[in-house]
Amino acid sequence: MSHPHPDLGAPPKLAPNALRITPLGGLGEIGRNMTVFEFGGRLLIVDCGVLFPEEEQPGVDLILPDFTSIRDRLNDIDGIVLTHGHEDHIGAVPYLLREKPDLPLIGSKLTLALIEAKLAEHRIRPYTLEVKEGQRERIGSFDCEFIAVNHSIPDALAVAIRTPAGLVVATGDFKMDQVPLDRRLTDLPTFARLGEEGIDLLLVDSTNAEVPGFIAPEREIGPVLQQVFDRADKRIIVASFASHVHRIQQVLDTAHEFGRKVAFVGRSMVRNMGIARDLGYLKVPGGLVVDVKTLDDLPDEDVVLICTGSQGEPMAALSRMANRDHQIRIVEGDTVILASSLIPGNENAVYRVINGLTRWGANVVHKGNAKVHVSGHASAGELLYFFNICKPRNLMPVHGEWRHLRAVSELGQKTGIRKDRIVIAEDGVAVDLVDGVARIVGKVQAGYVYVDGLSVGEVGEGSLKDRRILGDEGIITAFMVVDSATGKVLSGPNIQARGSGIEDDSFGPAIQKIQEALNRSAQDGVLETRQIQQLVRRTLGKWVSETYRRRPMILPMVVEV
Repeated sequence: MSHPHPDLGAPPKLAPNALRITPLGGLGEIGRNMTVFEFGGRLLIVDCGVLFPEEEQPGVDLILPDFTSIRDRLNDIDGIVLTHGHEDHIGAVPYLLREKPDLPLIGSKLTLALIEAKLAEHRIRPYTLEVKEGQRERIGSFDCEFIAVNHSIPDALAVAIRTPAGLVVATGDFKMDQVPLDRRLTDLPTFARLGEEGIDLLLVDSTNAEVPGFIAPEREIGPVLQQVFDRADKRIIVASFASHVHRIQQVLDTAHEFGRKVAFVGRSMVRNMGIARDLGYLKVPGGLVVDVKTLDDLPDEDVVLICTGSQGEPMAALSRMANRDHQIRIVEGDTVILASSLIPGNENAVYRVINGLTRWGANVVHKGNAKVHVSGHASAGELLYFFNICKPRNLMPVHGEWRHLRAVSELGQKTGIRKDRIVIAEDGVAVDLVDGVARIVGKVQAGYVYVDGLSVGEVGEGSLKDRRILGDEGIITAFMVVDSATGKVLSGPNIQARGSGIEDDSFGPAIQKIQEALNRSAQDGVLETRQIQQLVRRTLGKWVSETYRRRPMILPMVVEV
């Protein structure tokens, strides 16, 4: 088993007839999936997704993969293969295409439709190649075969990549539901054929590797929804991913059965369901879906709302309803269904929303108290079965946190994959496939790139640290006027605190200490503004720490006259 090392240097020049695999996201995290394949001086990218921020990243909208290692090689990219239409696999495409708009996008019909709609908002018209399962395409230096896989969105694909270095299979996100709603099975016969051909390296979805057994089929959700609908006396509000077409179809079918009208709430939900309906992936009975503006004319018992926000996203519709910041007000007796699982890291945000909804009298149904969601990722039993079919010579777990990657390693060893042929890497670690053996050879830059409003990459860890301090401890400003010639304090310091819990009139002793320190420094000839500011910051910060055991941000402002 290979382990990344913090002292890894830059990878060496790629050997002839070797294939280099460099994940720029998706390892050690759930999201930001992006992998770069290099052969013969050419590049193929598989997926280009985003990661959603957590509480310790205040103000951040999205987190992108770091494009630094490929920025000066954009002309070497033969194409971007998109395995499916979830945000953690396509969300960063607009930001990469800003740098080179003519990069070819390769994907299934629904995947391309979803990314084209997203790119239209960025005013980018992409070059696309639509593919489907069973299709084989030469994409520059890479021979790609596309394979049907079952996931929580239609039209998901795995990709087999052939080069003279060997055969690599990237599963994308997948599971093995044997009775899927769209009757589109994970194509196990093709994976078995590839296994017989000889899979030199398997990149496999690791998200549910710790979950024993097999994932329940999607069809088991239908009867549970019927029970919830049967008990609901007022409005039903369903929160789901804006791309979970199968789940939305089940909600539509149940609403139609119970004689309720459905309205979509949220821009991404309206857009994606419109695309799915137009392409035939979503079957909507006539007259079932109405505009949200007409809901006031319907009795509560005839209404179903489908919205975004199942992960507690602060600006999504459901969170705003919980905070009383939405045109739709939660009232006593409403039923809210969270039709999704918890993405690791989102637990606190989701339970905060659940508590907010419950406060206003809603009956909240979620995965913890009812079977209203099943995962879209293969669990341990399915992975064992899958490894025995594929028989890979080398295994590289992807799309998972560290515990998931290690769980895949243990499963692989149980099926006979040699321990030294299982590569546990991290973002930015380059893995070379040479003579049938995959080994870690170096590391490229692969840090977080933050999207904050219109800025991309301008916010760094230093800015986030300042934001966390401001949010946790507040800020104290100290304003003063000093003589530029003597350094003597002519006015102030005038100290004000915000968010620190310290009253402005409590700073008398601190003012005295600052004045004494400044007088001493003036006698020592310390006259530069920057030095005076540092002295004030140290003196005031020490007093606050000793007096209140707090560490707010100290902002000294010195005016020289």
